[in-house]
Amino acid sequence: MALFTRVVLLAAATAPMVSCLTSPGSATLQLQLDTADAKNRPVSKVITLLKDVLKQLQNEAEEDEAIYDKMACWCETNDKEKTKAITDAETRIAGLTTKIEESTAASARLNTEIKNLEKEVSKNQAALDQATSIRQKELASFNSEEKDLLGSISALKAAITVLSKHHSGSLLQLPRSQLLGVAATLQKELQRHPNLLQGVLTHSQRRVVSAFVQAPADYFDASPTFKQSYAPQSGEIFGILKQLQETFEGDLSQSQKAELAAQQAYEELKAAKEAEIGAGQEQIDAKTQELADSDQLLAQSKQDVEDTKASLSADEQFLMMLKEKCQMTDKEWEERQKTRQTEMQAVSQALAVLSTDDAHDLFTRTFNPAFLQEASAEHSARRSKAASLLSGVAAKFKNPRLATLAVSVRLDAFTRVIKAIDDMMAQLLKEKADEIKHKDFCVDELNKNQLETERKEREKADLIAKMDTLTSKMEALSKSIDELKAEIAEMQVQLKRSGEDREKENKEFQTTVADQRESQKLLQAALALLKEFYAKEKAAALVQAHQEPAGPPPPSGFEAYKKSAASGGVIGMIQQIISDAKAMEAETIRSEEDAQKAYEDFVKETNASIEAKSKDITGKSQIKAKSESELVETKTSKEAAMVELEQLSNYNAELHSSCDFVTKNFELRQTARDEEVEALKQAKAILSGADFAALVQTA
Repeated sequence: MALFTRVVLLAAATAPMVSCLTSPGSATLQLQLDTADAKNRPVSKVITLLKDVLKQLQNEAEEDEAIYDKMACWCETNDKEKTKAITDAETRIAGLTTKIEESTAASARLNTEIKNLEKEVSKNQAALDQATSIRQKELASFNSEEKDLLGSISALKAAITVLSKHHSGSLLQLPRSQLLGVAATLQKELQRHPNLLQGVLTHSQRRVVSAFVQAPADYFDASPTFKQSYAPQSGEIFGILKQLQETFEGDLSQSQKAELAAQQAYEELKAAKEAEIGAGQEQIDAKTQELADSDQLLAQSKQDVEDTKASLSADEQFLMMLKEKCQMTDKEWEERQKTRQTEMQAVSQALAVLSTDDAHDLFTRTFNPAFLQEASAEHSARRSKAASLLSGVAAKFKNPRLATLAVSVRLDAFTRVIKAIDDMMAQLLKEKADEIKHKDFCVDELNKNQLETERKEREKADLIAKMDTLTSKMEALSKSIDELKAEIAEMQVQLKRSGEDREKENKEFQTTVADQRESQKLLQAALALLKEFYAKEKAAALVQAHQEPAGPPPPSGFEAYKKSAASGGVIGMIQQIISDAKAMEAETIRSEEDAQKAYEDFVKETNASIEAKSKDITGKSQIKAKSESELVETKTSKEAAMVELEQLSNYNAELHSSCDFVTKNFELRQTARDEEVEALKQAKAILSGADFAALVQTA
């Protein structure tokens, strides 16, 4: 701010400006008194004003310093916070990126481990099922063997009980039926357990058993030999039965022990396998939960990365704006400090010049009231006209600067007033240019904001439409995949049924062909017998017809034997039946070959169709996975577009806050400013000696 302007403003501050604007009569009286005082002490008043200007400059310097300190604190605080926030965000993004890579690797590892564990559990379950099946078969075999042995032991005990009566001599003769029962029991047990009794009985014992079995009643009636004289005939049989009983009981005991050991081994194996299966299933459950947690962490990390990137972008934009504003503030502070120091130095130097004693004496002689009376009257008339013009415009537009300038016109020297008018005209023109520039900026930025908002709205709508399309596409793919899987399952069922039907048809074919060939074989045998007989009969007849008698003819004997008249027809029919059977066999074989070929073609086509549908499922699954990835990206893009729309909306609100008043009152403010400038020009012209009436008429 120029020195003269500050002097004028301070001079105006000493006058009751508001009263001047509201009460023209009192204002005129006050101005006359101030003018007279200025004529008596003009330099003293200037010195006083300069001192006030210096004091005001110091106050403004303190105010600027306080404002700059606040701005510097704001800049420093926000710079540190945003810089730290950006660093933290970058660190967080790096950490989240690492976490995403780790989670992805962990998910892949867990999937592999789960598959391996499932294979191991399935393998252990299959081994347990196989061991259970073997154990069941062994148990069934043992139960059957135990039942047989218990039956054999029971039968032998009964036989021993029966035979012991004869062996002890309690009865002289056993009933024949009981002897036959003992022999039958002995024979039955020898036949039932030949492998078990291998090497148990000697050859002599087997001969005794054989003799007893063949004739049990005669065996005990036979006379004893020399060796048997001291024991009854039943002793050997009794001993053999006891030996068989002991053998069976020993084998039963061993079988029971083996069964107990096998059952115990199975229970241990079952417990071990069930423990392994349980442990494996627990690991599968734990790793499945870990996989779910890993996938959830992966999704959350990806979302955190997107959110952090959005926050980072906003912080970077704010920091850039902050640095720009703070740099401009520093530059403005330096310029204001430099300008104010220069102004204060000029005011101090002016005070030093005007405050000397020589200057005071010189001003007293120079500004003699009698000498200046005539010139002052002429200048006062011009001042009054110019001041009235400026006061009227100031009152019309309520402009305090014009009111202040009007007061200055009445008080200050012409050259300073004209300079003040020029400065105010320049300032008004600058404000007008700045306001035009600001309005152009507002219009341009609002248009850009509207266009960008519309573009982002279209982009948002396109992304939503794309999300709907991808969702529909994924649903259609899922439905198609399910249908393909159902078709494959149905074809596999049909393939299994066709295999079972083909196996049944082949068995029927084998039976039919075997029957046909057996029929042909029987017919061929019958045909061969018939042909052989009738061929011999024919040859004998030929020999008899050509033989000459060597002696007297024999008496008449049998008439010539004639073959059956129907023999030829029977042979022909058999041959025809054989031919028909061969034809039927050939037809059956051809039908079987055709059926087999049709089955093979069906299997080939079905497998090809299953393979094609499986490939189709794989392809559609890949497309679905790609669509899912695109859907995630589209959702992310939509969220980013929403963030940008919110930023555009906030910026639009800021623009309206800054621009609405300017754009709504632009024409009115421009017109007022033009009239103010025109009034300043007229006031300057009046002060320069122009005719006021002519100026008003021209305007």
